[in-house]
Amino acid sequence: MENTTAISQVSVNSAAAKELTKNTGFLNPGIVVREFDLKPGEAVADFGAGAGHFTIPMAKAVGHTGKIYALDLQKHALNLIKSRAKIEHLLNIDYVWADLEMSSGSKLKDATVNFVIISNILFQAEKRFEILKEAYRILKSGGKMAVFEWDQSNFSGGPPVNLRVPPIQVKTLAQDAGFIFEKEFNAGSHHYGFLFKKP
Repeated sequence: MENTTAISQVSVNSAAAKELTKNTGFLNPGIVVREFDLKPGEAVADFGAGAGHFTIPMAKAVGHTGKIYALDLQKHALNLIKSRAKIEHLLNIDYVWADLEMSSGSKLKDATVNFVIISNILFQAEKRFEILKEAYRILKSGGKMAVFEWDQSNFSGGPPVNLRVPPIQVKTLAQDAGFIFEKEFNAGSHHYGFLFKKP
């Protein structure tokens, strides 16, 4: 799954937003990861890691004392991330073949990570609630989850509109899973993004 999500915080001023999106409507994952405020030593789960667009910069952000769990159903995607990580000399990534729609599908223990990112996978899933519940299960208390999905109002590129997940559905499912809504990201012209917290 290709993670090319455009993400930036609502509070970012227009000049900064222009820099982050580079006039394309999409945001550079290496820059947006700074908005997550990840700390050295933290553990992060990348649900549907795809080609590692977020995995690699997050691995750099948490440093050698941290841990990134790259999870994907496609083994070739995990192999691609491994190749990229080798080039970058990153040794803090665990590669997990995972069906996130299954109960305990991430294969991670309860309350083990500080942050979960779910980018561009809910529109492909039948059991969206199960994915969010799995994120809740593995997050520590106070941990956060960022969700990014395709905007329904922009028809250029991306999946068919009928497959895209309405923002209100993401909010409702996340809150039903136990999360508290924190804020919305300015995700450019192609996506929307939300940040949630586990109490």
